[in-house]
Amino acid sequence: MKASLVFAASVLGVSGAMAQNVALTAAHLETAMKVQVGTLPCELGQTVVLTADASEMGFFNLQIGKQRFRLSPELTTTGAVRLEDKAAGIVWLQLANKSMLMNQKLGRRIADECKSSVQLKVAEEMRMRPPVSVLDDKAPTDVVRK
Repeated sequence: MKASLVFAASVLGVSGAMAQNVALTAAHLETAMKVQVGTLPCELGQTVVLTADASEMGFFNLQIGKQRFRLSPELTTTGAVRLEDKAAGIVWLQLANKSMLMNQKLGRRIADECKSSVQLKVAEEMRMRPPVSVLDDKAPTDVVRK
């Protein structure tokens, strides 16, 4: 049975990493609910297709060109949405105004400035009304003393 699954995965062009499963907690599933799926245009004419895995809640399939990955949510402390295919070293990072695809094994970005329709609106709002930077704050701050 396992051999036939491996064969099916190779025929479909699915990497071994895509066939892996990890146990997801309620917190992981909550993060998965925040993922923006669809066909996301990126800079340099690239396109990422991110879809929810219909067979297993909380998992996602990502395709860029002919490459395909199966991603699962990772918990973060920053508020960013992070999906990973740990075996392949692939990380999808979703911020409010853009998403990016990184290859940790190679130490570089594969795609940047990928935006859903919601992210396009947030990016435009940020362009029109830039958020205040803590570095540009002109108000004096109190110094913490020990």
